[in-house]
Amino acid sequence: MRVRLTFLFGVLAAAIAQMSLAQDARMQLPTTVEAGSAFSIPSVGNGQATLYIVGLGQVLKRSVKLGETAFFPAGSLISAGHYLVVLAGTSATQNGSFDVVSAHEPANLSFLAKPSRLPVGLHGGITGAVYVFDDYHNLISAPTPVSFELANPSSTVQKQSVVTRNGAAWAVMDSTAHQGIDKFVARVGDVYSTRVVAQVPGDPCGLKMTAQLIGQQVRLVTDPVRDCSGNAVPDGTLVTFTENYNGAQSTVDEPLKNGVAEVELSAHNGAAFSVASGIVMGNQIRWEK
Repeated sequence: MRVRLTFLFGVLAAAIAQMSLAQDARMQLPTTVEAGSAFSIPSVGNGQATLYIVGLGQVLKRSVKLGETAFFPAGSLISAGHYLVVLAGTSATQNGSFDVVSAHEPANLSFLAKPSRLPVGLHGGITGAVYVFDDYHNLISAPTPVSFELANPSSTVQKQSVVTRNGAAWAVMDSTAHQGIDKFVARVGDVYSTRVVAQVPGDPCGLKMTAQLIGQQVRLVTDPVRDCSGNAVPDGTLVTFTENYNGAQSTVDEPLKNGVAEVELSAHNGAAFSVASGIVMGNQIRWEK
């Protein structure tokens, strides 16, 4: 066994050393072989020899009779790349090379969509990138049409068609005006991959509050807080109420509950009350008894 392995390694080393040499004119090799397809290699001469096909992902060894054709069934070579061919006989060694290319039919997609969660109404806020592979997980470098679709149950479907470059294609989509779960689909023929993008409400828009005297306090209550597209801002979002009176300022943060926020502050005559959420300012009320 050790002798056979030593011989094999010696042949492979010789094959690598021959990479920069011109192909032996006696070898009639195909220029390319599609991954997974059957192929054949004819030979010339007389006697017995050993045929080696060496690539980064695979090594094939076949005993052949010189002057006959060696047939390789479908599935013999499945990894795309450059392969060296060595025909080692008792009196001489022939060498050559050919390329195994990816199959033409797409079988798998690697699809990445970002982000998985974002606010509504963002121009160019969603990106998708896809890589196209054949049934043997080889990247298909030939230009291939890819269609992208972003669908929200309550809005129009966005579509883009892109042709791959070096096996990759990408698209940029807008987040829609309505919150919800979007389906982002990349499709090549009958092969498709789906990702989910959650669209959440944006910043509060048109923030407004009202004031009502309750005993010695002023109760400040916001209208239902929504974003600029009309989506309800989620509960827990902080709303800041501020009272300015006689050069002093009091500030209270309250989370939204059931879509609104409320607070009670001192009812000073001439006090100015304001409301905000994040960087969004609401209306101001001056309290006069």
